[in-house]
Amino acid sequence: VQLVQSGAELRIPGASVKVSCKASGYTFLKYYIDWVRQAPGEGSTWMGRIDPEDGETKYAGKFQGRVTFTRDTSTSTVYMELSNLKSEDTAVYYCARTTSGWGTEGIGEYEYWGQGTQVTVSS
Repeated sequence: VQLVQSGAELRIPGASVKVSCKASGYTFLKYYIDWVRQAPGEGSTWMGRIDPEDGETKYAGKFQGRVTFTRDTSTSTVYMELSNLKSEDTAVYYCARTTSGWGTEGIGEYEYWGQGTQVTVSS
């Protein structure tokens, strides 16, 4: 099983960023994917979850309205797009395959992680 993320990004405040996470080695549609970020000096922050089977999403309140998760079943890839970036969004962003149930929220049980994508927001 592998989750391979796209490379580091540098953005100015107010811009958007889209990070990809390509899954392989398992049945893509069978497991939810969470996005988690780790900012400097902070713990991990759960951003939300996507069901690759039907594209249903749930977002943490902190990011509601600024984040969008999508998926491409033809390439087994999920995407996280964060808009209206602020300097506080500077962090490493991770995708992770979760065994948590759809009804749960927050940091869950993760079997596999992507390698992380550094997003830096700076003017």
